Amino acid sequence: VISVAAEILSELPVGTFLIKLNHRKLLDAIFDISGVPVEKFRPICSAVDKLDKLAWAEVKAEMVEEKGLSAEVADKIGSFVLFNGQPQELWERLTADAVFGDHSLAAAAMADLKTLFAYLAAMNTLQHVSFDLSLARGLDYYTGVIYEAVLTDGTSQVGSIAAGGRYDNLVGMFSAAGVQTPCVGVSIGIERVFTIMEKKAEQLNILQSSNIQVYVASIGSDLICERMRVAQSLWAANIASEYSHLDNPKFKKQLDEALERGIPFMVVFGPEELEKGAVKVKNMSLKTEQEVVIDELVAVLLQQGCVSLSAGVDVSFITAMKASSLNIEVKEKDGK
Repeated sequence: VISVAAEILSELPVGTFLIKLNHRKLLDAIFDISGVPVEKFRPICSAVDKLDKLAWAEVKAEMVEEKGLSAEVADKIGSFVLFNGQPQELWERLTADAVFGDHSLAAAAMADLKTLFAYLAAMNTLQHVSFDLSLARGLDYYTGVIYEAVLTDGTSQVGSIAAGGRYDNLVGMFSAAGVQTPCVGVSIGIERVFTIMEKKAEQLNILQSSNIQVYVASIGSDLICERMRVAQSLWAANIASEYSHLDNPKFKKQLDEALERGIPFMVVFGPEELEKGAVKVKNMSLKTEQEVVIDELVAVLLQQGCVSLSAGVDVSFITAMKASSLNIEVKEKDGK
């Protein structure tokens, strides 16, 4: 699952990222070793979870002043949770130094992580991962490995862009028979990813113009059905088209929308054109207008350069962003 997340993020033009990873049982072991009462494990976990946004001094103050821990216990926690680094190297160091002593819960978690790191290395994913003992993930249902992805290029302050972990007991809560189904999952923060992509596209000046080819507009009242019919005929020819959903939109508003979105063609008609079985084709870039019979509309649009798009997803926007980002990285490495 972690490899899948890394592959998805690598294919998106969001910039460099790092997947922070920890184990919930290791956190519980740290709290136990440090002397945190069991009933305060989750509140303290919530405080530790803020270390990606706050300095340790502020998190420690919350533990002591709000959560009721002694300063000594908080400092003990701090001696653990500030560890982070390359997964296998940090695992070796923590093991060699016997940082967790003979604590059974820590031993079980470290055994899980050793196996996981070997798998991630085999999947060529480990270079994207940091073993970070400060990662807590505040949700109570996590029972094992936890992880979240963050950007590391310093240009976007949006928090994590993906996160997940292992949860052994959550699904069983919804089972009539009470059967436990251990699961591991990951969620990609689509809205945050889109925000980052849009910002980078603006910086690279490659914001995608509208993939809509034709805006169907009408002049006059009660013509929404006619706009639908024209749009439907264009869709049948794989020409991406739109029209106003309003019953009686003002023509200026329709024109402004086409202009603002960079739609290259407009098909315009009113009662007079409809009586003749015709419409007007406006080429927005050439600023020309031509009256054509409806049966010839598709042919005329194609002749003027309107693009017929087959069903599917237009990924030219992402491809252009990745190419531009790669070019920038190469220039930076060359010192140009």
